Amino acid sequence: MPRIEFTKVEVLGNDLLVIVDPEDAQQLASPDIARLCDRHLGVGADGVVRMLRSARIPEGQRVLETAPEAEWFMDYATSTGATEAFSANGLRAMARVLTDSDLVELPSGETLAIATRVGVKDVQRNSTGGFQTDLGRWRLAGGEPLVSARGIAVARPGLGIEVGLPHVVVALSSEEELEELDLREPPEVDPPHPAGLTVAFVVPGDPLVKNGVGQLRMRVYERELGETRSSGTAASAVALAVRHWAGEGAPHHWRVEAPGGALQVRMFPTEEGEHLGQAGPAEIVFSGSINI
Repeated sequence: MPRIEFTKVEVLGNDLLVIVDPEDAQQLASPDIARLCDRHLGVGADGVVRMLRSARIPEGQRVLETAPEAEWFMDYATSTGATEAFSANGLRAMARVLTDSDLVELPSGETLAIATRVGVKDVQRNSTGGFQTDLGRWRLAGGEPLVSARGIAVARPGLGIEVGLPHVVVALSSEEELEELDLREPPEVDPPHPAGLTVAFVVPGDPLVKNGVGQLRMRVYERELGETRSSGTAASAVALAVRHWAGEGAPHHWRVEAPGGALQVRMFPTEEGEHLGQAGPAEIVFSGSINI
């Protein structure tokens, strides 16, 4: 295996290793990815984003058939080495590396199309120096399973929501209950999801709406990985769930705070149905190289 060059990017407490591999020359096996992400034996990260030309892999070629502008493809794997459809935080990390390394130009107001295993995700710069992304359509999926977790005396009903990845959202009654959650062990979901679920616990702000923007706090147990300081898809799921529970008159713009920081989430209409938008930072920590 040749030496791997990477850039470590921090996105609201998540850290991702971004590898520029336009020709698909550095295919990494799951054990290699897990070692890279190991915080004692490797560089340390929550996942790996490998950026390659869409034309170089079958998944990317299929996207190009309907979206020829999606030149770059996100090949994403979690710290366990498991391939995932995409990462919402990873989109901003990828955009940061692509633009800072001058691989693409992204003037204000223009759009960068990134191909993923679940279609095209559009990215733009935002006014605060980060990026805003269009995560596409969402759907209610998975019903209302019961969720048990350490620190919660009684199992709570959740709401299944899919935003490219499956989630279940559980509402808690207070900030204290959110703080007392013990997420060192995975929450139990009944009935279980065959592919596993990311479980997000949410508390509405007081007031719920401030200056037209919904205010939420969350903690997240990401499937197979444990508690995470931030999750872009989970932030979208909790905003959708609370809007669903709040009913008519609920806002379409939300501020979702996690231990790593806050993301802006909005819902907006398109010709094909409602889409999810998201805005937040992505900062380069350092670049380096390592032998696997």
